[in-house]
Amino acid sequence: MNAIEVTLSLPFGEAEAGVRQALSSEGFGVLSEIDVAATFKAKLDVERPALKILGACNPVFAHRGLTADPSLALVLPCNVALEDLGEGRTRVAIADPRAMFALGDPARTSADLALADEVAAALARVAERLGA
Repeated sequence: MNAIEVTLSLPFGEAEAGVRQALSSEGFGVLSEIDVAATFKAKLDVERPALKILGACNPVFAHRGLTADPSLALVLPCNVALEDLGEGRTRVAIADPRAMFALGDPARTSADLALADEVAAALARVAERLGA
């Protein structure tokens, strides 16, 4: 899967707080949160390093996209995965909206492509803030 990725020299909790702040600075809120490690422990009694999926949404971008094509609801919100790599490092991977919008689909308009590029640029700025 195409992703915008950065590895941080921060423990998981600090990285998560930084991700939430960086998303907020670009107008994204976290609508959903899946604690994969906790779910695996509860349902499978399997231990694994911390792994969370945050569902991030920028309402302005979402409104524009859904107004143009309600089927974009299938790829909302944008997933941001945080994975504890150990030794005080955390990998952050953000789903690239250009891939999620199925840009190879001939039914996509230039407005769809422009919106996907705009969202990708905002998410790239999130990753840049984290890596700074």
